[in-house]
Amino acid sequence: MSIITLTTDFGLKDHAVASVKGAILNILPQAQIIDISHLIAPFNIIEAAYITRNAYKSFPKGSIHIIGVDAEYTPENKHIALELDDHYFIGADNGIMSLVAGHIKPKQIVEIDIHQSVQTSFTLLDVFVYVATHLAKGGKLDVIGRKIDQIKQLKYIQPITNDQKNQITGHVIYIDNFGNLVTNVTRQLFDSLQNDRKFTITARNIKFNRLYNSYSDAIDFTKKPEERQSKGKKIALFNSADFIELSLYKSNPQISGGASSLFGLELMDTINIKFHE
Repeated sequence: MSIITLTTDFGLKDHAVASVKGAILNILPQAQIIDISHLIAPFNIIEAAYITRNAYKSFPKGSIHIIGVDAEYTPENKHIALELDDHYFIGADNGIMSLVAGHIKPKQIVEIDIHQSVQTSFTLLDVFVYVATHLAKGGKLDVIGRKIDQIKQLKYIQPITNDQKNQITGHVIYIDNFGNLVTNVTRQLFDSLQNDRKFTITARNIKFNRLYNSYSDAIDFTKKPEERQSKGKKIALFNSADFIELSLYKSNPQISGGASSLFGLELMDTINIKFHE
């Protein structure tokens, strides 16, 4: 029996999440339902894609991932299901799937066309649940939709490199629970341009000239704790998903503020990386 995961912007106050789980269990009482997140900012497909992209890889192959963010069915917001990297994804064709897929090409894509046979005022509860349980029971994609070759692409949030290949312009795409700022610049892109050159990362008036591989790499543990000056240290690093992240070491956003508030950066704000000869 396949695992079904849920990623939505429904929050935890209302009944929506429980209703979706109940609908799944009515069809498949033995279903394994895993919450990835229900605290996505409303309609924020970039945030949803980042979280889903980095979470799904930890699940067994064949898992089914429902993404219920900006998913209302309209003539401009069709519904799709696809097989990607040996997993299945169900959601709206609003660009989110292109961000989840990255450079991985989907094996199959279908535009879901069962809406006329499913009475619904709640897409995720009825249409997405039907598709997910169909797949969980071993059903095929082509039964619930017609094959298509392309999904909507979101290009505007891709980092930009200049013609001289000595500068990357990126953006903040996610702010985590600790206030850390995740950018859309990957280790792969950075390494492809660096060529052992020195660099400067600039975000507003904050500058970095070193990238770490973890938070603790930035701390000199040979010094006594009172001499380390570690708490609140400004750090640029490759995070666990291999994106460049700007952070403060062991910051608590609820007490002293996180990188987002103290650096004055919000979602989609710009960062620049300049390589020096």
